[in-house]
Amino acid sequence: MFTVMVIDDSPFIVDIFVTMLQRGGYQTVAAYGGQEALELLETVRPDLILLDIMMEPMDGWETLMNIKNNPRTRDIPVMMLTAKQLTPNEAQEYGIYIEDYIMKPITHRELYEAIEGQLNRRKVMELDVQLAREAGVDEATIQEYKRLRKSIDINKRLLKLLESTYRVTEEKGKEEDDMVMAIRSMAMNLHFQEEQMEKLRNSFSAMSKTAK
Repeated sequence: MFTVMVIDDSPFIVDIFVTMLQRGGYQTVAAYGGQEALELLETVRPDLILLDIMMEPMDGWETLMNIKNNPRTRDIPVMMLTAKQLTPNEAQEYGIYIEDYIMKPITHRELYEAIEGQLNRRKVMELDVQLAREAGVDEATIQEYKRLRKSIDINKRLLKLLESTYRVTEEKGKEEDDMVMAIRSMAMNLHFQEEQMEKLRNSFSAMSKTAK
């Protein structure tokens, strides 16, 4: 059974997500803060982590980096839970370490779709990697493809969130101008990454045909 760890310093929020997940057929592990989560991860290995950002005394970003800096836990996919406005700096600094952002509040259906979407994206990438290895693509190129694929997936969703946030922002001024510039920079970087990934996929396809 697929196991999800829920990390939040609010017992009420943890209980809500645990109930939602169990109704969807998922097995759950509850952690009421970052430190407790890190201690639990020494003995349990969930298939996915839902991690709240706004926690005390260890917030979600610090918890995330502890998870990703530990060789035993760094490969566990993490989806961040947040009810606050994301900043471009947060998106750029932490985007590479996570699978997705989930905005609170969220419905049962939206939660299940987010989890299943992450699983499906991973399956597609694993299939691409398998085909590349069978075609004799070197490991360094495969790892670069995996890095690009994940970065593109998360940046697309981050851009959508940031653009939506910007449209509903009422305050005008330098902070908003900085937001626009950051969003444009992310969009340009995303376009470059997509071009690079397409080149890699084309090389995979060419090598596969040659191998046949």
